[in-house]
Parts: sequence; C-alpha cells; structure tokens
Amino acid sequence: VPERPTLGNTDYAFEMAISNIRYGEGVTKEVGMDLQNLGAKRVCLMTDKNLSQLPPVNAVLNSLAKYGVNFQMYDNVRVEPTDQSFMDAINFAKKGEFDAYIAVGGGSVIDTCKAANLYASSPTSDFLDYVNAPIGKGKPVTVPLKPLIAVPTTAGTGSETTGVAIFDFKELKVKTGIASRAIKPTLGIIDPLHTLSMPERIVANSGFDVLCHALESYTALPYNMRSPCPSNPINRPAYQGSNPISDVWALHALRIVAKYLKRAIRNPEDREARANMHLASAFAGIGFGNAGVHLCHGMSYPISGLVKTYKPKDYNVDHSLVPHGLSVVLTSPAVFAFTAQIHPERHLEAAEILGADIRTARIKDAGFILADTLRKFLFDLNVDDGLAAIGYSKADIPALVKGTLPQERVTKLSPRPQTEEDLSALFEASMKLY
Repeated sequence: VPERPTLGNTDYAFEMAISNIRYGEGVTKEVGMDLQNLGAKRVCLMTDKNLSQLPPVNAVLNSLAKYGVNFQMYDNVRVEPTDQSFMDAINFAKKGEFDAYIAVGGGSVIDTCKAANLYASSPTSDFLDYVNAPIGKGKPVTVPLKPLIAVPTTAGTGSETTGVAIFDFKELKVKTGIASRAIKPTLGIIDPLHTLSMPERIVANSGFDVLCHALESYTALPYNMRSPCPSNPINRPAYQGSNPISDVWALHALRIVAKYLKRAIRNPEDREARANMHLASAFAGIGFGNAGVHLCHGMSYPISGLVKTYKPKDYNVDHSLVPHGLSVVLTSPAVFAFTAQIHPERHLEAAEILGADIRTARIKDAGFILADTLRKFLFDLNVDDGLAAIGYSKADIPALVKGTLPQERVTKLSPRPQTEEDLSALFEASMKLY
C-alpha cells in the first residue's frame, strides 16, 4: 500500500479497468457465437494485409461463416498507424454503420479498431477532440461505444486489455494517442495458437514491449503522488501511476518474461514459451493499462516517428519502420539508471527477477545493476547496438527531445522529473549500448 501519504492536491484513489479476457488454445472458434450472443447484425472485421492471408484471420472467418455472422472486412490497417491511416479506418466504420467490431492482429490493428469504433460512435466529433493533450483536446469520452472483440496475434502490446490507441501524428512527426477507459475492448480473446506463426524478430520486439510495460508500470510515480487530483472521477486518467493492483500484474509479467522470452524467440516450436508470453502480454497490459508507462515509452515515440531508412528483419512492410518494442527497449538501460534514485529497491527487485545476483548489491547501485542486466539481456538476443545502429546520430538528439516533450501523459509518470538536458543525456547514452 502507498509508501507515503497524499500531499497537497495529489490523487487519493486509483481505479482498475480491464477488458474481459478469455484464454485457451483454439478459443478463436467461439467468436462467431459471441457475436451471435451480442445480437450483432453488421460486424466490422479489421486486420492488416499480411494477416488477412494467415491462420488467425482464417480461424475468425471460419467461425463467422459457421454462425452466419454478416460482416465486412477492412484489411488496410497500417503497421505503426498514422493519423491518416486512422482516418481511413474511421471513414470505413462510419459508412458501414456497424453494430460490433472484431480486431484480429497486433497492437496496430487493435488500436485502429478502437479509434474507428470511437469516432463512428461520435460522428460529429473532430479528430483532435479525443487525442491526448497537449496535441489534442483530450476530452473525456461520454458517448456509448459498440462492442469490440480483440484477438491479439502478437505477444506484445497488451492492447486487448487497455483503453489506449497509439498513432503517428505525421504533421508533428510524433507519436501520440487516445486514452480512455471507454475505448477498451469488450472482450480480449487470447489464443496461443496465433503466436506460432510469428517470425523471430517480431517475437523479440513484441516481447521487449512486454518487458518495458512491466518495468515502467512497476517503477512509475505512485498514484497518490500524481497531481492534480481530479474534480470528477470521469477526469481521472487511464494512466494513474503505480498502485497495489497493477504492481501484482507487472511483477508477474516480468517473471514470465525472464523465464520464457528467450525460449520463445529461439524456438518457434516451443509452444509453452510462446503461450506464456501471450499471457504475459495481457498481464503486463492490465498493469500498465492502469498504472501507465513513463520514459522508455515517452522517448520511443519520436524514435519511431523520425525514422529515416531503417527496415527491420522479418517485417513485411513497404515503409521505413522502427518496431514499437525495439524503439522502447533501446533506451531502457539509460532510463532505469536515471530513475533508480527514486524507489531503488523496486529497480533492484526487477534486476533480480531478470537474473542479476543482488546478494552483495548496494541499494545505491540499483540503477547500474538493472541497466547492466538489461544490456546483457539485449546483447544475448542480438538487438541492434543502440540508436546509432538504427540510423540516428548525436545531431538528431534535439529533434528527439522535441518529440518527447509533448508526451506529458507518460513522461509525468516518471518517478524522477526530467529536464530537456536530462532527456538529451538519456538519448546520448542510448546511442550505443554495448
């Protein structure tokens, strides 16, 4: 329970909101019955071009056919979506007048579907109305949304559990998003069979997202130190700071990552490891979906948004792309060395879970120990050697800092406040890892 009492105008409460979750091998076959049970007459199925040819989408199509569900498919979701790709999906949803949605894919697909559901349910709203401040207006969502079933095919974002949808805002070359409990899926269907078709690097980068979700939510500013205290519960943010419930999920996810991520990456046939990582993704999602993330994510958005020519192995895309999990994990050694001054015992506990021997460790070295543990972990998994290896140089640091500054929704959850100079130093320390 909170380490210290509330101070001044800080919050005094936290809220737990998650989607219903169903887990089981082959459980996707139930989705047609779910939509029948909802009385859905016009269903929108969202996915991306690659997945539309793969077993997860096939399993959904077979179930919809078996139970006679009337649907239209939108397979134009962009991997790492933009405001424009969101708008295309939103226009499709508005025209279709759907009464239920099903998203089959990774975080990009599920997030796009959340946005489509939101703006089709609130057709007179301007796009920036619900986008996080300071880029958008960050208005609370008060309209009722249609049911949304999410079928995640990657073990990474945890998007099936959260009320968050992330996209690239092209004009500002920065990632931002929409965060509201109202947009979380009605049901997340976690079918571990879907992770068996994931290529090695996608497994790795998705797993790094789970790792950082768990680490960041566990080390985030405690909920009772976040200000201001909302005057009305509808204004309490989805990302509230670390709290006793999200801590449980974050630590459990971290233990699963420590045990299974390397196995899941190295052996595509290791069903136990891949199934456990699929669950870990949801567990970490429950943790960070309520506690929030902080600097690794805040700094990752410009790393993705300002990409030049980098194209990752195993991603079948026609545009330059820094996968989200990679953009997040490359700054993690520098970030946790920086944040460990506050709550060093939590940083040390995380390092121990990830394999560090802390029997003779001094508490003041917690940040260095966690940073070293993360570096070893990434080196073992052949991760690119820092931001320089994906095309950035010191000359890019001012632009990267500028892109991090609007991410206040997450950067303010860092347990240690940071200046522009601090951010510059963190980007510089992340140029080379090994």
